[in-house]
Amino acid sequence: MADAPDTDAPHADAAGDASRRVSTGGPWEAAYGYARAVRRGATVAVSGTTASAHPDVIGGTAPLPPGAADQARLAFEVALAALARLGATPADVIRTRMFVTDIAADGEAVGRVHAALFGAHPPAATMVEVTRLIRPDLRVEVEIDAVVTERAS
Repeated sequence: MADAPDTDAPHADAAGDASRRVSTGGPWEAAYGYARAVRRGATVAVSGTTASAHPDVIGGTAPLPPGAADQARLAFEVALAALARLGATPADVIRTRMFVTDIAADGEAVGRVHAALFGAHPPAATMVEVTRLIRPDLRVEVEIDAVVTERAS
């Protein structure tokens, strides 16, 4: 996966809590004023992510895949890369959310992608059907929440 823009410098809020944010250059991040992921303390939240945020799709070297499983795989790849840039691993994930436009047709395939990625450390998870996503050719969007745990070196 191509390198994404650098992590923003830590920013302290009024209470002095430092936050770190990362961008992946997704098409709506700057336009709509959000970060791909934010870390405050041990907590990391990854914004809704679709396959359209994948560097190969943004860069035009690969088209958006039509299948929900492939879209889910690319979306999770982007979301997990953002987590990694903020010091988290899949084992730190405590909740995922999957939004699919046709749960009857695509729910099982998206669920299998989720199981392949998180089966060793299953998080709490939600999958819901939505009417549509930001682009009509998108079939799945994912969100991730994580709490970074101390690891023995």
